[in-house]
Amino acid sequence: MINKVVESYDEAVADVFEGAIILIGGFGPANGTPSNLIRALYAKGTKGLTIVMNTPGAGRQPPSPRFANMPPRKSPPNIDNGGLLIQNHQVSKVITAFPGNPMPGMSSPLHEQRLAGELTVEMCPQGTMAERIRAARAGIPAFFTPTGPGTLLGEGKEIREFNGVPACLEYALKGDFSFVRAYKADRRGNLVYQGTSRNFNATMAGASTVTIAEVDYLVEVGEIEPEATATPGIYVDRVVVRKNPEEGI
Repeated sequence: MINKVVESYDEAVADVFEGAIILIGGFGPANGTPSNLIRALYAKGTKGLTIVMNTPGAGRQPPSPRFANMPPRKSPPNIDNGGLLIQNHQVSKVITAFPGNPMPGMSSPLHEQRLAGELTVEMCPQGTMAERIRAARAGIPAFFTPTGPGTLLGEGKEIREFNGVPACLEYALKGDFSFVRAYKADRRGNLVYQGTSRNFNATMAGASTVTIAEVDYLVEVGEIEPEATATPGIYVDRVVVRKNPEEGI
């Protein structure tokens, strides 16, 4: 029988290679974020990564000198996000819709490394980013969108008019690995999400060569009704189960 469950987060990310493109699910600092997969990659130390994430986050420790005396923090507690990888200098490029500061007046690893010339940041409108990822999963190489023409985001891109409306060409955004977070899975990789944690996770699953799902609960094959399956197992390569389902969001 097909069994996509792996025993540990370390095993799940063992083949992530230097320079890999990684799509990481979640929305905001925590909601639906595969925190344990991120921690495992942090421990592995793989560098030169490109991460694609709606909100990369601020890591654990405010890096600005004015906050040097603050204790280590996570925001919210028990959550790690892509900012942890940036803070550890494992990331060379970030593609994101919202690189915003975690709070007014506080910097983040993303901002500090970008200003220092250590990190490339590509801004992408949220809807465009979602469609670029969806296009990759569907095998569509590129598409036109009316979002961007006449702005900085449209500079250097091919522009065409459709029914008198200018649109710019955007390319599919395919990853080497997708890290997604789900509520339930079976051993075949069928996934169910909980509430708004579905966000980018359902879009990113299957948009990479390898999709790894961090899940709260593992159920028997057949317990997930076909009509309740948000991500079919064909899009998922590995499943790793949280030891503590109540940890984080």
